[in-house]
Amino acid sequence: MAQKILPLFPKEKVRLFEPFAGSAAVSIAAAANGMVNQIVLNDANEPLMRLWSRIINNPNDLIATYKRLWNDQSGDERQYYDHIRGEFNKSHDPDYLLYLLARCVKASVRYNANGEFNQSPDNRRRGAKPETVAKHILGASRLFHGITVVRYGDFQKAIINANSTDVIYMDPPYQGVCGGRDNRYFEGLPFDGFVEALEDMNRRRLSFIVSYDGRAGDKMYGNTLPSSLNLNHIEVSAGVSSQATLLGRNVETVESLYISPALVKRIGEPRIMKSQPVTQAELSLF
Repeated sequence: MAQKILPLFPKEKVRLFEPFAGSAAVSIAAAANGMVNQIVLNDANEPLMRLWSRIINNPNDLIATYKRLWNDQSGDERQYYDHIRGEFNKSHDPDYLLYLLARCVKASVRYNANGEFNQSPDNRRRGAKPETVAKHILGASRLFHGITVVRYGDFQKAIINANSTDVIYMDPPYQGVCGGRDNRYFEGLPFDGFVEALEDMNRRRLSFIVSYDGRAGDKMYGNTLPSSLNLNHIEVSAGVSSQATLLGRNVETVESLYISPALVKRIGEPRIMKSQPVTQAELSLF
């Protein structure tokens, strides 16, 4: 999705806030394309953000630890994974988290009601090889070092110092996919509270983009954001649903992007077709 989000940035370099950072995919893409002069990464998941700090500031130490863990699992992979998972849930060591992310099923994180990492290992593989992990860590470190601030906690606190010249990209926890609390996320996000936060951001005239709801075929996932926010809403193709493919169906996934009035004013109304599907060809014209 990053290639479809970056064309919505202003032409000048900006300070980019990503308050639901996760894998920081948009920040990585923006930095790689020379579109930012500073980045603020934040997430409610403290161990994840400590991992990002390690990637940025201590990449070689992190690489060495991953190599040791990867080698130590040899011949006893399942039991070793369970051991490291237990140790991580006690210590929240970010180096352990990296190993778990590399080994868990479908690279898909799961947490229990106590906030503990509880995803099982993919027993068909040993996880990414140390040399592959080293390449990605060093690449991310080079992009982010010297321009990135890492925080953890509530997303509103993370953007408290944002101003009208910045850009904020938000990819909050999905809504409407799982019953009750979504165990893919360390922490949930109430819909009404999020809407109130967006109202405040509009009052502050902040430039922001939100990835929020979507649909697969005729099935909608989550509530659309209310029209009272005056956000420009576009739909972009996210490709064929992998889950539907597993069930023998060919279903296109479409995700929503919402653009704030302040950002529309900066990049120009004609560049956005409100509430209309946007193709990659159209986005490239931005």
